[in-house]
Amino acid sequence: MSSHDEPEMGPLLSSIGRLADFKSLDEADLPRLADEIREFLVDAVAKTGGHIGPNLGVVELTMAIHRVFDSPHDQIVYDTGHQSYVHKALTGRAGSFTALRRRGGLTGYPSQAESPHDLVENSHASTALSYADGLAKAHALAGADRHVVAVVGDGALTGGMCWEALNNIAARDDLKLVIVVNDNGRSYAPTVGGLAKRLAGLRLNPGYEPALEKIKQTVEKLPVFGRAAYAALHAAKTGLKDALAPQGMFSDLGIKYFGPVDGHDLDELTEALERAKGFGGPVIVHALTEKGHGWAPARADEAEQMHAPSAAFDPVTGEPVAASKRRWTGVFAEELVSQAEARQDLVAITAAMPGPTGVDALMRRFPDRVFDVGIAEQHAVTSAAGLAMNGMHPVVAVYSTFMNRAFDQTVLDVAMHRLPVTFVLDRAGITGPDGPSHYGVWDTSIFRVVPGLRIAAPRDAATLRQEFAEALAVDDGPTMLRFPTGAVPAEDIGAVDTREGLDILVESDGAELLIVACGSLAGIAVEAAGRLAEQGVGTVVVDPRWISPVPDALVKLAGQYRLVATVEDGMRTGGFGDALAQALRDSGDEVPLVDFAVARDWHPHGTRPELLADLGLTAEAIAERLEAEVARRGES
Repeated sequence: MSSHDEPEMGPLLSSIGRLADFKSLDEADLPRLADEIREFLVDAVAKTGGHIGPNLGVVELTMAIHRVFDSPHDQIVYDTGHQSYVHKALTGRAGSFTALRRRGGLTGYPSQAESPHDLVENSHASTALSYADGLAKAHALAGADRHVVAVVGDGALTGGMCWEALNNIAARDDLKLVIVVNDNGRSYAPTVGGLAKRLAGLRLNPGYEPALEKIKQTVEKLPVFGRAAYAALHAAKTGLKDALAPQGMFSDLGIKYFGPVDGHDLDELTEALERAKGFGGPVIVHALTEKGHGWAPARADEAEQMHAPSAAFDPVTGEPVAASKRRWTGVFAEELVSQAEARQDLVAITAAMPGPTGVDALMRRFPDRVFDVGIAEQHAVTSAAGLAMNGMHPVVAVYSTFMNRAFDQTVLDVAMHRLPVTFVLDRAGITGPDGPSHYGVWDTSIFRVVPGLRIAAPRDAATLRQEFAEALAVDDGPTMLRFPTGAVPAEDIGAVDTREGLDILVESDGAELLIVACGSLAGIAVEAAGRLAEQGVGTVVVDPRWISPVPDALVKLAGQYRLVATVEDGMRTGGFGDALAQALRDSGDEVPLVDFAVARDWHPHGTRPELLADLGLTAEAIAERLEAEVARRGES
């Protein structure tokens, strides 16, 4: 592996400047190209972090798709898109992997701005089949001879949207639509539920392999074991599968099924995709792959198969190259177990992400009190409502960006029934390299309109523990905690005083400026106050701890100052600043308010510090603007 910043490319991969270069390669070169791609991906992602396990598993599958179909004339949609690195390399972008997921570089998902071969910039699961349904219907209406290929994982198939789409796709026999089920038995973690068991039945039918082996032995005795013999073997395999591994799960819907096929055998994949392309209607190709295929550290990682290391790692061992810091998720995981040991009614729900959300710690301690529902956030929330109705206190742990999907269930199934469900939103605010679809910037704006829902924003490890315990003590409605990704502050940000539930972090005598610091940006607000003090501007910094509904005590406090500023890492529109301004108006106080928050826009990928700087959410930028505001108001 290369030790330089530039990932090392083999001669075949380096010759691919566009998709046509790949398609012109000799068939005999393809196995070596697959090896080169794997070596290249490990070398590249080891430097930047990213989704390595999923991409190692789809090398041959992606190559076969691009050999059979003609992108972008034929449209390829990936679900969720994190397994598109091989696609990017084959479409001429291997030379840009130096800046993968870095500011100004390649995104970690398909991007229309990067290439005409990238169609859907999706990174939320279970959407590809709905996109594909619409795309194929549009081609049919236009009479266009174009195919749509949707690559969907078995994990994504646990999401309800997939089955809503399949129900509609099955009603049409004129759609040139090929659905490739990339079945590796996993999403982030092993795929769960009845679907997983059914797919396992197709993979492991006991009558199939012995019969196949007999035919293989017969074919191998033929004088020439070439493509003709291989074709005979493949035809025999297909017939056996029809007889011995009935495809009821898909064929009962009326969709033709080919498979299962070896997802790491280029010849077998190509043959299956050619047959699917020529069928003329919706077809499912069931490809069996191995997440992390070809790289020992990923295969040895039983928990997540090196799904998405967030930082650089050793390309040989897979171990992180930098010391691991204490993270927000880890603190929550510890407290979740501690609280579960103290109260028998606590249960946890996760949507296919026990490791990334910290729920795996409780799963190890009390496995019967954790429910992984698959990629099904809507079901997770309403299932939590049922648990709460029967005396449990569910903790629903999801990424902030994925909680958007379950708004209706939160409003009508949980809040309207005043049920004690605690939502824990990881990766709230600007998260960085994964880009705009993964930013957790909408949760405050969306969920603060829910009647009876209380939202907390811890600023450090100590307040995360305290506020989680406070949330669990609420028994007359739902609660929500939001915290960011990354490391918690090395030291807790202590309060100099606490008044009516408000933590005073900085207090200057005679101050006329109040800064209200929300959650993880409290440290930045405190630093801004220090800069202002150096310029002779006295400031009080307060952390309300619970940001929705706006505490009455905060409204009363804010009314005593000439200027109020709010600092948050959620959307400015409809965010905490908006809520406080409204509360001040309702109270009759005409206190001017400056709100520092995330602008309503699509923000690019980059590191969290880079993006916060772009958004003016740094101590220096906040202090500079507030100093100018204080001076301007002093002159008026």
